[in-house]
Amino acid sequence: MNMEPGELVTSAPLAARLNIPSGPLFFPVTAYGPDGSVDLDTYRAHVRRGVEAGAAAVFACCGTGEFHALTPEEFEECVRAAVEAAEGRVPVVAGAGYGTALAVRYARLAEAAGADGLLAMPPYLVVAGQEGLLRHYREIAAATSLPVVVYQRDNAVFTPETVVELARTDGVIGLKDGLGDLDLMQRIISAVRTEVPGDFLYFNGLPTAEQTQLAYRALGVTLYSSAVFCFAPEIALAFHQALRSGDDSVVEKLLDGFYRPFVELRAQGRGYAVALVKAGVRLRGLDVGEVRPPLHEPTEDHVKQLAEVIERGYALLEEAK
Repeated sequence: MNMEPGELVTSAPLAARLNIPSGPLFFPVTAYGPDGSVDLDTYRAHVRRGVEAGAAAVFACCGTGEFHALTPEEFEECVRAAVEAAEGRVPVVAGAGYGTALAVRYARLAEAAGADGLLAMPPYLVVAGQEGLLRHYREIAAATSLPVVVYQRDNAVFTPETVVELARTDGVIGLKDGLGDLDLMQRIISAVRTEVPGDFLYFNGLPTAEQTQLAYRALGVTLYSSAVFCFAPEIALAFHQALRSGDDSVVEKLLDGFYRPFVELRAQGRGYAVALVKAGVRLRGLDVGEVRPPLHEPTEDHVKQLAEVIERGYALLEEAK
């Protein structure tokens, strides 16, 4: 399928749309008002800005979007708002998780809200065997007509044989890896390539995935999530374009001068993979509110350091021109 970046391809299958290398995958934060309720107007503005900045897709109400903190009603409202803001320009993929029954409910709510696909997150709490995990994700895939990307991390870690069975499952189109075991990923990719004809998508889903994307690219994994895109889309887009074009000089400058300092700051607090991103969005002028409990806000000093890291990142972009 030959399509130009930015071309409206609403009728194309989700897998084909995600494979258009037009920009990073955007995982927006969820906006809350002063009283803590969901602020849909600000959320629409956040999503719209990301789409206009060059995102290839919107992953709404996933990890960065505090899926865990949303009621089913809020979830459906946010997914619908994201679909409205995207206006068909890029696909909208919604999170789905918890136990099987609730994950199926969220999947159906996402379908009703107009989502183009699902990111199926790990089941709640339990550590299940491969047979149970396979049944769980197959029930999610069977619940709607939406294509499903399965998220490997925490208590949902798969053997290559299980991923082969997932790849054979109607509706399952890919695997997002948030584990970081490259040996396992290589064996998974090899097994699926050998056993299942056709394309199967792989995503780098580690926090601040840019930091590890050179390693994932060596495995043939070119798709990755970008939380940085939420607050510094120009930096995230420049990094994405430099990776695509093989401009190692820009890649290394951004890794050394921006991404590594950001990752080191992110490691200073639990939950900062979300809270620090949300602080970054506020620093860039859009008041998306604070994180909901059990997450907590970054310290004042950490927010100051974040502002300095962002400033340095944009200075690097100017130097690269």
